[in-house]
Amino acid sequence: MSQKDDSTNMGFVILISIVATIGGFLFGFDSGVINGTVDGLSLAFGSNAAGTGFAVASMLLGCAAGAFFAGTLADKAGRRSILIVSAVFFAVSAWGSGIAHGTGEFIFYRLLGGLAVGAASVLAPAYISEVAPAKYRGTLSSIQQIAIISGLFLAALSNYSIAKAAGGSTLEFAWGFDAWRWMFWIELIPAITFFFALLLIPESPRFLVATGKKEKSIAVLTRLMGAANANAKYEEINSSLAGDHHKPSLKDIVDKKHGIRPIVWIGIGLAVFQQFVGINVVFYYSAVVWQAAGFSEGQALLTTVITNAFSIGACVAATMLVDKVGRKPLLFIGSIGMAISLAVIAYVFVTAGVVDGKLALTSSTGPIALVSLIIYVVFFNISWGPIMWVMLGEMFPNQIRGSGLAIAGLAQWGANFLVTLTFPMLLSGIGLGGAYGLYTAGAVISVFFVHKFVKETKGIELEDMQG
Repeated sequence: MSQKDDSTNMGFVILISIVATIGGFLFGFDSGVINGTVDGLSLAFGSNAAGTGFAVASMLLGCAAGAFFAGTLADKAGRRSILIVSAVFFAVSAWGSGIAHGTGEFIFYRLLGGLAVGAASVLAPAYISEVAPAKYRGTLSSIQQIAIISGLFLAALSNYSIAKAAGGSTLEFAWGFDAWRWMFWIELIPAITFFFALLLIPESPRFLVATGKKEKSIAVLTRLMGAANANAKYEEINSSLAGDHHKPSLKDIVDKKHGIRPIVWIGIGLAVFQQFVGINVVFYYSAVVWQAAGFSEGQALLTTVITNAFSIGACVAATMLVDKVGRKPLLFIGSIGMAISLAVIAYVFVTAGVVDGKLALTSSTGPIALVSLIIYVVFFNISWGPIMWVMLGEMFPNQIRGSGLAIAGLAQWGANFLVTLTFPMLLSGIGLGGAYGLYTAGAVISVFFVHKFVKETKGIELEDMQG
């Protein structure tokens, strides 16, 4: 929507953006709920470290597939339609993960949830970008990350409360079922809410234009920006598509010189580096990390709640800054901050003593590690956390947005899977210090990637995106 337009129905835009970000909340909740269930899974299924790592990471394979196919299917069926399917998958996965009695059954339901998370992760920010005015697009799109962190926070709070009430995650909570099963079932509430809320919002107008549905697209544009501007915006969107007006296709990203278009390579880089700084070790395994560092289960879960609370505050700050400061400066500052704080954490873990097979943090090094971790997640959530999703939702030209998201989303979740799967093995192999040393290296390299390759997208209309 043009920045010159003063007829935008911002109330309606904000409403449908909030509905879309429920998908982000479920993304966070479904990703974070696993954090409090690791002990229960190990006990219930009798799995070793590698087996538990795969059970936790299995959802991420579904996420990779979900992101890829959602991006391509969204160009055929529509953004909203695929989000509705994802809402159904969220609900089925939440129920099934809680009733599972074997590793295979559990992995099936987690894969199903992964498909939903992957779809929501790429389509929610893309949908918001396609309905929001350019001057507010970063702010509205970054609400997605607030929703993700809120989901992680409430999952951690729910896990902590249920485990505390039951006396432990592996003990009975209610109606004869263990606490860790109830941790999954709580997700049914937002999943069902998401489904019904999606029925109230329209399809993306840019999808409708791309698929030749002129009357429907103008009707939605009229609701978004007023009748006086709808036809002009329709023509602007239509002229930004392929010259022969063929429907968007995965083939559109092919580039003879580079294999795929350079802008897609940059999207892949953003997606991969967001994961190679190790953020999801904090999200998925923070309880395991702090227990390995000598904390009790209750203390570790409470630390997760505190960390996520700081994350929400950082995301709010990012929302306030993204359309003022810009995307690239926030990414650059975030990379530097993460590199320094990760290096401190790695140093503390490397130099810590070991007692009974666990790290023995002292009265001084324990707080240093915890404060450094909080600083790390603050830098992540004021930069790479929200900005990567904002940029993926807006940086691709209209013709290749779905396909670009499909490839970048696949890369993001593939990298997420690799980091999550390898962490338990790194923990038992090179230890916490070695693992965090690798994530420090990822953050350092990301500084140079942002400086060299990332281009600013603040205030640029989607129809003017190049690549």
